[in-house]
Parts: sequence; C-alpha cells; structure tokens
Amino acid sequence: MSWSDRLRLFAALSLVAATGGCFQPLYGEAAHPGLVQAMREVEVTPIPERIGHYLADDLISRMNGSGETPKPKYRLTIKLSKNVQTPTIESQIQTADAATVTGTAFFTLTRIEDEKKPIFVGSATSSAAYDRTLQSYADLRANRDAELRVAKSLADEIELRVAGALSKAN
Repeated sequence: MSWSDRLRLFAALSLVAATGGCFQPLYGEAAHPGLVQAMREVEVTPIPERIGHYLADDLISRMNGSGETPKPKYRLTIKLSKNVQTPTIESQIQTADAATVTGTAFFTLTRIEDEKKPIFVGSATSSAAYDRTLQSYADLRANRDAELRVAKSLADEIELRVAGALSKAN
C-alpha cells in the first residue's frame, strides 16, 4: 500500500468518524421530546382473528418494548380485513399453485379522555405472496407465514403514522 493510498484511507476514516454521531432517528427522543413516552401510553385494542393477534402483538412490542405499562392516554382502534387471492391455477390438476394474502387496516388514534374527537385516522395495506402445494400442512404453514409478513408490514406503517401524529399532538 503506497503512502497516497494510506493517506486516502486515513482521510476517509476521519470523515466517517467525524460525521458518525450526526445522524438521528426521525422520531427519536432528541428530535421530539416526550414522543417515546407518548408511544408507550398508546393502548392497542384487541383485534379479532389470527392475523389481528399478530398485528396487535407486533404493535404493542414496537410502541412499548420496555416491559413497563404506564397508564394509557391514547387508544388505537384497528379494524382489519384479510383477503386471499389465487391468481394462477395449475392446468393439469386444477388447483392454485400460488396465493396472495392482502391485509387492510383502518385505524383510529384517540385520546382516552375524549374519544369522540380522533387525533388521527388512517389506513394501511400490505400483501404477501406464497406458494401453495398439495400438502395441507405445508400450505397452512405458508399461509400463516404470509399472514405474519403482512402483520409485520402493517405494524411498521401504523407505528410510523402514529408516531407522526403523536409528534404533532404533543
């Protein structure tokens, strides 16, 4: 390694070290004081069906992963619909060889003390495809994995939107 290559490497590492602490999360505590605590104070109402359970569990752990349960100030109500489509059919055996699970969540964030006036209303949609087989257990497991992927994607989107709404409300 020549001296000029070493000098370039040293300059690059110095630049990285100098700017390493400059990046902050979009909805972090430094940018929005009190947001982390406000997210912990969101109560997620139970959502029916298996995919609803996955979504609610994911949201609860994302918004309040601390293990503490402060008194809730906000309520997040979610109505979830799930649709499974089979766009292709195997011509020889006349069964679907692929399917797509689509989940649509309509959600409302309200203050618990004033539930008539919502803070934020929105919707989120996510899809996940999976291969279907003639083996019933493998087909059931692939469907469940697709539901898990849809729930995780919906939780990502809902969490970001709720954080945005709470950062404006506080």
